[in-house]
Amino acid sequence: MARPTDRFAAQNRRARFDYFIEDKLEAGIMLMGSEVKVLREGKASIAEAYAAEEGGELWLINAHIPEYKAARNFTHEPRRKRKLLVHRRERDKLMGAIMREGVTLVPMSIYFNERGIAKCEIGLAKGKKKGDKRETEKARDWQRDKARIMRERNR
Repeated sequence: MARPTDRFAAQNRRARFDYFIEDKLEAGIMLMGSEVKVLREGKASIAEAYAAEEGGELWLINAHIPEYKAARNFTHEPRRKRKLLVHRRERDKLMGAIMREGVTLVPMSIYFNERGIAKCEIGLAKGKKKGDKRETEKARDWQRDKARIMRERNR
């Protein structure tokens, strides 16, 4: 699912560092008009956000979408809960995985699809321990060094 990077409204870059991402899912988000305007400006943050089940529905919790300045009276609360729209089977599968395996739902990114509709990519994630994070960092550093060596060798 490669997407153009200019369509991203918000990304959670630490998610891959802090968690093992086992599965990904695309979900719609119920937003107000002023929230969509702010997302199109790219001013949202999902670094501290997570998804949870409440009352049989999935919710995006703690995502920060600042107020839209031009919407005087019809503005929104920046950290309000936002409903995630998924099919019932997908929701039931995710809830079963959370109950059984002790995993969490982490928002990876918020983006606009080809039709201009805001979507949230949710990762089914298992937390990493400190040693796992060191391994990830070591592998990333080695890839960077390897690319640098190959560039210098090709000159």
